[in-house]
Amino acid sequence: MEMISISRTEYERMKSQIAKLKELEKIDFDLVRQFKESLEDVKEGKIRRVA
Repeated sequence: MEMISISRTEYERMKSQIAKLKELEKIDFDLVRQFKESLEDVKEGKIRRVA
């Protein structure tokens, strides 16, 4: 196995990116897709307000 050296700043930046990616894993992409499609329906006037 090879060893490389990086600056502490670079290490902290990479560590932060990994944390962000782990948060993204928790997102329910099906729910996001449904929300997007619903928003498009509203924009196109396909949804009526029900009293």
